[in-house]
Amino acid sequence: MTPVRVPRTIVLAVMAGHFVAAFAALGMPPFFALILEQSLHNEAHYLTGWFYVVPTAFAALSSPWWGKLADRYGKKQLLIRAQLGLAASFLLASFATNIWVFFAALALQGILGGTFAASNAYLATVASGPVLARSLTAMQWSARAALVAAPLTLGLALQANLHSPIEMYRYLALLPLAAAGLAVCLPAGAAAPKTAAGHEPVTVVEATPRQVYAFQFVFVFATVATFPYFAPDVQQRFASLPTSMAGLLFGLPHAVYLLAAVPMTRWLARGRRAPILATAFGALALSLFGQALAGSLAALIAWRVQMGVAMTGGFIALHGLIAGVVHGGNAGRAFGWFESSSKWGAVAAGLSAGFAAQLYGLNAPFFLGTVPAACSLVYLVLAPHGRLRADI
Repeated sequence: MTPVRVPRTIVLAVMAGHFVAAFAALGMPPFFALILEQSLHNEAHYLTGWFYVVPTAFAALSSPWWGKLADRYGKKQLLIRAQLGLAASFLLASFATNIWVFFAALALQGILGGTFAASNAYLATVASGPVLARSLTAMQWSARAALVAAPLTLGLALQANLHSPIEMYRYLALLPLAAAGLAVCLPAGAAAPKTAAGHEPVTVVEATPRQVYAFQFVFVFATVATFPYFAPDVQQRFASLPTSMAGLLFGLPHAVYLLAAVPMTRWLARGRRAPILATAFGALALSLFGQALAGSLAALIAWRVQMGVAMTGGFIALHGLIAGVVHGGNAGRAFGWFESSSKWGAVAAGLSAGFAAQLYGLNAPFFLGTVPAACSLVYLVLAPHGRLRADI
């Protein structure tokens, strides 16, 4: 029995709405230092790192709560709310004249946003099982595309003669407003689709929800730990490396995801998710360790490519695992916690990386990410499928 296919236009519409929202949300943080200096007239550079994690931390706190409301009042309504909340926070940020108003705007971005979790919860009302897993991988594709495209595009836009860089938020507020209008046109969510015979699509449950959230936390922690200090580290190791090349190397794993997500999804579609996730954790740990010790640019590029492949396989496995525990009735709550675990992983990674780099050097975050990834591999290997669901 084959599950009903979700109309591609629905998935594409949700992806487009999330892309434009993520484009705005992910594109501005690299320019926080410029905003602090030129718009808020503050030279406390440590605030750049603090402001970077403010939306993430508040999103981690609020996502489960919004998820419960989505289950109660409807996923489509909460998706529209998330887009409008993001637009309101951007508009407030554009009028900030001091660091406290800017902090409040970033906090509201985290509290009122949550477009990724809301989009995934909505998709769970029109898809389930393997179809939902593929849709989630497509959503991750839109997030990675925004992460690659937004900083470059907004960097070029900020070169225009704006009175103040923070004014860019005023124009970016139009993007989630457009996404909200697009969400209004989506059909109302329903229960998960049934097979032609009238039965729910068969989905193999390989892990408990709490295990999936824990795996998501560790996976995000291991990857994000290297983000803040990657560019200064490689420029310290390779003195002649231009800043543009450092930026290209930073984005390389994300570019690999964009290229590999679709073919790898098809290739891994019939495999069990837990062994795939174990392999991804192992490949990620090895790539991080290799990057820390890479003595040549060619070796660093090879390890970055492997990191991209590991990220792709890991996200595909995680999407398959979460699809196995989600249904239309609990989708908001499940994806709220799934997103919260991701955000907490990013916050913990950023803070831990700062301490590690300060104490042990700029390449310490690579080792920081290696350890939990390797431990997760050991756990998945020692907890076979029959025992995994009972461990937590």
